[in-house]
Amino acid sequence: MTKDVDIIEKKTVFQGYFRIDRYRLRHRTYAGGWTGIMTREIFERGHAVGILLYDPDADMVGLIEQFRLGALAADWEPWLIEVVAGIIEDGETPENVAIRECQEESGTDPIDLIPICRYLATPGGSSETLQLYCGRIDIRTLSGTHGLVEENEDIRTLAVPAAEAIGWLAQGRIVNATAIIALQWLALNREELRRRWTS
Repeated sequence: MTKDVDIIEKKTVFQGYFRIDRYRLRHRTYAGGWTGIMTREIFERGHAVGILLYDPDADMVGLIEQFRLGALAADWEPWLIEVVAGIIEDGETPENVAIRECQEESGTDPIDLIPICRYLATPGGSSETLQLYCGRIDIRTLSGTHGLVEENEDIRTLAVPAAEAIGWLAQGRIVNATAIIALQWLALNREELRRRWTS
């Protein structure tokens, strides 16, 4: 931890499917002093990987659609269009997770992976980071529904022309932050990616 933050107390106040830690802390101010002591809860859900599936030969992306309780709780449509994603388990590398999740959620095996970015998902209340990749696939291998039965996953795959998927951003059809970031990156890097990945 940085010397500019003074953690007075940290305690786990909930442990279930996820964990919540409560902090009492203060930090240095821009003026050079210290803030008052504040209490904040942090939602601990681990760190994740997201993968935008892309076939440069067909110029198509692979997306998924699945139920999300958070969207339902926010009074939004609970079936969201997303990129493949999953939590990094102990001992796994982000690349291992990317390959595993592609197989589990879309039935595809990425031929190549390119890192897009790593970011904090919601730093105001969670420590979760997300490593985002673009994975080269053969779009012809993408079809049907997938997911782990033991996790009650019911994931539908979508093969979409890249220009159409990027257009969904402006239409507001994509409301998942990871998918928005991935498709915006593709909009900026699509031609270079096609040059790199096509023969």
